[in-house]
Amino acid sequence: MQALAWDFKWRKRLIFYHFSMKYLIIGIGPGIGLALANKFGREGFDLLMVARNADKLREYETELAAHGIRAQGYAADIADGPAFQQVLENILAEHSTVEVMHYNASAFTPALPSQVSPPVFLEGLKINVLGAVIAAQAVLPQMQKRGQGTLFFTGGGSALRPSPMASSLGAGKAAMRNFVQSLAQECTPQGIHVATVTINGMVKAGTPFDPDLIAEEFWRLYQQPAGEWETEVMFG
Repeated sequence: MQALAWDFKWRKRLIFYHFSMKYLIIGIGPGIGLALANKFGREGFDLLMVARNADKLREYETELAAHGIRAQGYAADIADGPAFQQVLENILAEHSTVEVMHYNASAFTPALPSQVSPPVFLEGLKINVLGAVIAAQAVLPQMQKRGQGTLFFTGGGSALRPSPMASSLGAGKAAMRNFVQSLAQECTPQGIHVATVTINGMVKAGTPFDPDLIAEEFWRLYQQPAGEWETEVMFG
Protein backbone atom coordinates (compact mmCIF):
# COMPACT_ATOMS: atom_id res chain seq x y z
CA MET A 1 0.00 0.00 0.00
CA GLN A 2 2.82 2.40 0.88
CA ALA A 3 4.54 1.74 -2.46
CA LEU A 4 1.31 2.41 -4.35
CA ALA A 5 0.78 5.68 -2.47
CA TRP A 6 4.37 6.67 -3.32
CA ASP A 7 3.74 5.89 -7.01
CA PHE A 8 0.69 8.16 -6.93
CA LYS A 9 2.66 11.03 -5.42
CA TRP A 10 5.38 10.75 -8.05
CA ARG A 11 2.83 10.50 -10.88
CA LYS A 12 1.15 13.67 -9.67
CA ARG A 13 4.48 15.44 -9.23
CA LEU A 14 5.59 14.45 -12.73
CA ILE A 15 2.42 15.92 -14.25
CA PHE A 16 2.81 19.08 -12.16
CA TYR A 17 6.39 19.80 -13.21
CA HIS A 18 6.03 18.99 -16.89
CA PHE A 19 2.56 20.39 -17.40
CA SER A 20 0.06 22.40 -15.46
CA MET A 21 -2.57 20.06 -14.03
CA LYS A 22 -6.04 20.93 -15.26
CA TYR A 23 -9.33 20.13 -13.56
CA LEU A 24 -12.21 20.59 -15.99
CA ILE A 25 -15.48 20.97 -14.11
CA ILE A 26 -18.66 21.07 -16.15
CA GLY A 27 -21.68 22.50 -14.38
CA ILE A 28 -20.08 24.64 -11.69
CA GLY A 29 -22.37 26.36 -9.22
CA PRO A 30 -22.25 27.76 -5.68
CA GLY A 31 -22.68 24.37 -3.97
CA ILE A 32 -20.81 21.20 -4.90
CA GLY A 33 -19.14 22.79 -7.92
CA LEU A 34 -17.45 25.60 -6.04
CA ALA A 35 -16.47 23.24 -3.23
CA LEU A 36 -14.80 20.97 -5.79
CA ALA A 37 -13.04 23.92 -7.39
CA ASN A 38 -11.66 25.06 -4.04
CA LYS A 39 -10.54 21.58 -3.01
CA PHE A 40 -8.77 20.63 -6.23
CA GLY A 41 -7.46 24.18 -6.64
CA ARG A 42 -5.82 24.04 -3.22
CA GLU A 43 -4.22 20.75 -4.24
CA GLY A 44 -2.44 22.38 -7.17
CA PHE A 45 -4.88 22.18 -10.07
CA ASP A 46 -5.77 24.97 -12.47
CA LEU A 47 -9.53 25.17 -12.92
CA LEU A 48 -11.37 25.13 -16.24
CA MET A 49 -15.01 25.89 -15.49
CA VAL A 50 -18.05 25.45 -17.71
CA ALA A 51 -21.47 26.89 -16.95
CA ARG A 52 -24.21 28.74 -18.80
CA ASN A 53 -23.97 32.07 -16.98
CA ALA A 54 -20.88 34.05 -18.03
CA ASP A 55 -21.34 36.60 -15.24
CA LYS A 56 -21.32 33.87 -12.59
CA LEU A 57 -18.21 32.38 -14.11
CA ARG A 58 -16.42 35.71 -13.77
CA GLU A 59 -17.50 35.87 -10.12
CA TYR A 60 -16.07 32.39 -9.51
CA GLU A 61 -12.82 33.34 -11.24
CA THR A 62 -12.47 36.33 -8.89
CA GLU A 63 -13.42 34.36 -5.79
CA LEU A 64 -10.99 31.55 -6.55
CA ALA A 65 -8.20 33.98 -7.45
CA ALA A 66 -8.58 35.52 -3.99
CA HIS A 67 -7.57 32.10 -2.62
CA GLY A 68 -4.61 31.82 -4.98
CA ILE A 69 -6.39 29.44 -7.37
CA ARG A 70 -6.09 29.95 -11.10
CA ALA A 71 -9.42 29.50 -12.85
CA GLN A 72 -10.84 30.22 -16.27
CA GLY A 73 -14.52 30.16 -17.20
CA TYR A 74 -16.18 29.08 -20.43
CA ALA A 75 -19.85 29.84 -21.01
CA ALA A 76 -21.87 27.06 -22.64
CA ASP A 77 -25.44 25.78 -22.80
CA ILE A 78 -25.03 22.06 -22.14
CA ALA A 79 -28.50 21.34 -23.51
CA ASP A 80 -27.32 22.62 -26.90
CA GLY A 81 -25.24 19.58 -27.82
CA PRO A 82 -23.37 20.92 -30.89
CA ALA A 83 -22.57 24.25 -29.20
CA PHE A 84 -21.45 22.48 -26.02
CA GLN A 85 -19.24 20.15 -28.03
CA GLN A 86 -17.64 23.13 -29.78
CA VAL A 87 -16.84 24.80 -26.45
CA LEU A 88 -15.19 21.59 -25.25
CA GLU A 89 -13.15 21.39 -28.44
CA ASN A 90 -12.00 24.98 -27.89
CA ILE A 91 -10.99 24.21 -24.30
CA LEU A 92 -9.04 21.10 -25.27
CA ALA A 93 -7.30 22.96 -28.09
CA GLU A 94 -6.00 25.42 -25.48
CA HIS A 95 -5.27 22.84 -22.76
CA SER A 96 -3.71 19.51 -23.67
CA THR A 97 -3.27 18.23 -20.12
CA VAL A 98 -6.73 17.81 -18.61
CA GLU A 99 -6.01 15.42 -15.74
CA VAL A 100 -9.56 15.36 -14.38
CA MET A 101 -12.88 15.91 -16.15
CA HIS A 102 -15.76 16.23 -13.71
CA TYR A 103 -19.33 16.26 -14.99
CA ASN A 104 -21.32 18.01 -12.27
CA ALA A 105 -24.26 19.35 -14.29
CA SER A 106 -27.87 18.45 -13.56
CA ALA A 107 -31.36 19.72 -14.30
CA PHE A 108 -34.41 19.34 -12.06
CA THR A 109 -37.90 20.34 -13.12
CA PRO A 110 -40.55 19.10 -10.67
CA ALA A 111 -43.29 17.21 -12.50
CA LEU A 112 -45.20 13.97 -12.06
CA PRO A 113 -44.39 11.29 -14.64
CA SER A 114 -47.99 11.40 -15.90
CA GLN A 115 -47.79 15.16 -16.42
CA VAL A 116 -44.22 16.01 -17.44
CA SER A 117 -44.16 17.33 -20.98
CA PRO A 118 -41.96 15.50 -23.51
CA PRO A 119 -39.90 18.65 -24.26
CA VAL A 120 -39.15 19.15 -20.54
CA PHE A 121 -38.30 15.49 -20.11
CA LEU A 122 -36.00 15.58 -23.12
CA GLU A 123 -34.31 18.78 -21.92
CA GLY A 124 -33.56 17.04 -18.62
CA LEU A 125 -32.04 14.05 -20.38
CA LYS A 126 -29.83 16.34 -22.47
CA ILE A 127 -28.31 17.87 -19.34
CA ASN A 128 -28.41 14.92 -16.95
CA VAL A 129 -26.96 12.26 -19.24
CA LEU A 130 -26.26 13.31 -22.84
CA GLY A 131 -23.97 16.13 -21.74
CA ALA A 132 -21.99 13.60 -19.71
CA VAL A 133 -21.56 11.42 -22.80
CA ILE A 134 -20.43 14.38 -24.92
CA ALA A 135 -17.96 15.53 -22.25
CA ALA A 136 -16.43 12.09 -21.72
CA GLN A 137 -16.02 11.48 -25.45
CA ALA A 138 -14.38 14.89 -25.86
CA VAL A 139 -11.63 14.41 -23.27
CA LEU A 140 -10.99 10.68 -23.67
CA PRO A 141 -8.62 10.89 -26.68
CA GLN A 142 -6.26 13.10 -24.64
CA MET A 143 -6.27 10.69 -21.72
CA GLN A 144 -5.98 7.59 -23.88
CA LYS A 145 -2.91 9.07 -25.57
CA ARG A 146 -1.26 9.67 -22.17
CA GLY A 147 -2.48 6.37 -20.74
CA GLN A 148 -3.93 8.07 -17.65
CA GLY A 149 -6.64 10.42 -16.48
CA THR A 150 -9.76 10.63 -14.35
CA LEU A 151 -13.42 11.01 -15.30
CA PHE A 152 -15.72 11.96 -12.43
CA PHE A 153 -19.51 12.27 -12.43
CA THR A 154 -21.79 13.62 -9.70
CA GLY A 155 -24.66 11.19 -9.22
CA GLY A 156 -27.91 11.39 -7.30
CA GLY A 157 -30.04 9.13 -5.17
CA SER A 158 -33.00 9.53 -7.52
CA ALA A 159 -31.19 7.10 -9.82
CA LEU A 160 -31.79 4.40 -7.22
CA ARG A 161 -34.96 5.56 -5.46
CA PRO A 162 -37.38 7.11 -7.96
CA SER A 163 -39.52 9.99 -6.80
CA PRO A 164 -42.72 10.96 -8.66
CA MET A 165 -41.89 14.68 -8.65
CA ALA A 166 -38.34 14.00 -9.89
CA SER A 167 -39.22 11.69 -12.75
CA SER A 168 -37.09 13.51 -15.32
CA LEU A 169 -34.10 13.94 -13.00
CA GLY A 170 -34.26 10.32 -11.83
CA ALA A 171 -34.38 8.95 -15.36
CA GLY A 172 -31.38 11.04 -16.36
CA LYS A 173 -29.32 10.16 -13.29
CA ALA A 174 -30.14 6.46 -13.70
CA ALA A 175 -29.03 6.59 -17.32
CA MET A 176 -25.85 8.43 -16.39
CA ARG A 177 -25.08 5.88 -13.66
CA ASN A 178 -25.43 3.08 -16.19
CA PHE A 179 -23.20 4.95 -18.64
CA VAL A 180 -20.52 5.47 -15.98
CA GLN A 181 -20.52 1.78 -15.08
CA SER A 182 -20.01 0.72 -18.68
CA LEU A 183 -17.47 3.49 -19.33
CA ALA A 184 -15.42 2.33 -16.34
CA GLN A 185 -15.22 -1.19 -17.78
CA GLU A 186 -13.92 0.23 -21.06
CA CYS A 187 -11.47 2.74 -19.59
CA THR A 188 -9.94 0.94 -16.61
CA PRO A 189 -7.62 -1.21 -18.78
CA GLN A 190 -6.50 2.02 -20.49
CA GLY A 191 -5.30 3.53 -17.19
CA ILE A 192 -8.28 5.90 -16.88
CA HIS A 193 -10.22 6.02 -13.62
CA VAL A 194 -13.98 6.49 -14.06
CA ALA A 195 -16.11 7.03 -10.97
CA THR A 196 -19.30 8.57 -9.62
CA VAL A 197 -20.35 9.66 -6.15
CA THR A 198 -24.06 8.97 -5.75
CA ILE A 199 -25.41 11.53 -3.28
CA ASN A 200 -28.37 10.15 -1.35
CA GLY A 201 -29.63 13.31 0.27
CA MET A 202 -30.17 17.04 0.06
CA VAL A 203 -26.90 18.92 -0.37
CA LYS A 204 -26.59 21.62 2.27
CA ALA A 205 -23.73 23.20 4.19
CA GLY A 206 -23.42 22.10 7.80
CA THR A 207 -25.14 18.75 7.23
CA PRO A 208 -23.81 15.25 6.45
CA PHE A 209 -24.29 16.30 2.81
CA ASP A 210 -22.08 19.37 3.07
CA PRO A 211 -20.52 20.27 -0.32
CA ASP A 212 -17.06 20.32 1.27
CA LEU A 213 -17.50 16.73 2.48
CA ILE A 214 -18.56 15.66 -1.01
CA ALA A 215 -15.50 17.39 -2.48
CA GLU A 216 -13.27 15.53 -0.02
CA GLU A 217 -14.81 12.24 -1.18
CA PHE A 218 -13.94 12.98 -4.79
CA TRP A 219 -10.41 13.89 -3.73
CA ARG A 220 -10.15 10.55 -1.91
CA LEU A 221 -11.19 8.80 -5.11
CA TYR A 222 -8.62 10.75 -7.12
CA GLN A 223 -5.82 9.58 -4.84
CA GLN A 224 -6.66 5.90 -5.22
CA PRO A 225 -3.86 3.93 -6.90
CA ALA A 226 -4.57 1.77 -9.94
CA GLY A 227 -5.80 -1.62 -8.83
CA GLU A 228 -7.85 -0.10 -6.01
CA TRP A 229 -10.11 2.14 -8.05
CA GLU A 230 -13.74 2.42 -7.01
CA THR A 231 -16.35 3.07 -9.68
CA GLU A 232 -19.19 4.18 -7.42
CA VAL A 233 -19.39 5.54 -3.90
CA MET A 234 -22.71 5.84 -2.09
CA PHE A 235 -22.65 9.09 -0.14
CA GLY A 236 -25.22 8.90 2.65
